[in-house]
Amino acid sequence: MSRTVFPLVAKDVSLLARSLTRELEARETKPSHVEMLNILARSAGYRNFQHLRAESNAEDRLQQLPIPPEPVEHGRVLRVSRHFDSRAVLLRWPKKASERQLCLWVLWSIIPSGRCFSEAEVNDILTVGHVFGDHALLRRALCDNDMMSRTIDCREYRRREQRPPTEALALIRHLGLRRTQ
Repeated sequence: MSRTVFPLVAKDVSLLARSLTRELEARETKPSHVEMLNILARSAGYRNFQHLRAESNAEDRLQQLPIPPEPVEHGRVLRVSRHFDSRAVLLRWPKKASERQLCLWVLWSIIPSGRCFSEAEVNDILTVGHVFGDHALLRRALCDNDMMSRTIDCREYRRREQRPPTEALALIRHLGLRRTQ
């Protein structure tokens, strides 16, 4: 017979100990294996061991389901895309912080991953990605938003590898399509 492991989690160890003590003191005889499983499960807040097993199995099945994607606000993606030209170059710095964040993700996506850059190299990459002439603002914003890291002396910059939010991915894809057309 195969043995299945079921995790037993008690939110309050003191309550678990009190409940176990109370149940064991109420018994006149030593509990059997199945009775002990039920006592432990009840002490942890379950009705019985079968309830504990059913909850554990349900949790395992839920863990195996694919995570549904976050909803994308397509209107917002379209609004932010208007800050870019047909070549996906940033035309202006948005007034709204939430729109600036999405624009930064687009600039983050054009920085090669896994490389260390000098400040001048980062400036060159950002200069290609915008036309309003403030690469220092963009470089600082990328670092402040943890999209890039830099050494204390600002000699080395590196893109921080992470998954962009769903709306940022939608914007990057949309602008990528505009680039190829």
